[in-house]
Amino acid sequence: MRLTTKGRYAVTAMLDLALHAQRSPVSLADISERQGISLSYLEQLFAKLRRGNLVSSVRGPGGGYQLAREMAAIQVAQVIDAVNESVDATRCQGQGDCHAGDTCLTHHLWCDLSQQIHQFLSGISLADLVSRHEVQEVASRQDQRRCSTGAARLDKIEASAID
Repeated sequence: MRLTTKGRYAVTAMLDLALHAQRSPVSLADISERQGISLSYLEQLFAKLRRGNLVSSVRGPGGGYQLAREMAAIQVAQVIDAVNESVDATRCQGQGDCHAGDTCLTHHLWCDLSQQIHQFLSGISLADLVSRHEVQEVASRQDQRRCSTGAARLDKIEASAID
């Protein structure tokens, strides 16, 4: 089964957005810093997520991105689909040409598995993930790390301003 980094990063970024956008719009730079995803890659993903009506952008100072609808109304499968990613257990990407141009013996088994995975991910919303205790713990750790790193940067800036 393949789920490329595009799908994984899209879900990760959307979950980060869901966790932090309740206060105000979230910048891609903040998501990039917390999740270790390049800013340029996030820009590409969020363009697709915006076209998929999963996020909206807010311009100006304090701008960024926010969810286009409630967390409970955004399913993980919708995020993966929005970035043109598929969860595919076949070797032929569902084309049926897996055995010398013809359908292999197990093609329909792997297609059924792919469909089951998609259905599973369709049953999980961002709100479901946000409410998970382990997700809250990881988010808290990331926020604490970011605050301590930010404080260290401010100390360096203040020290250089004094010098």
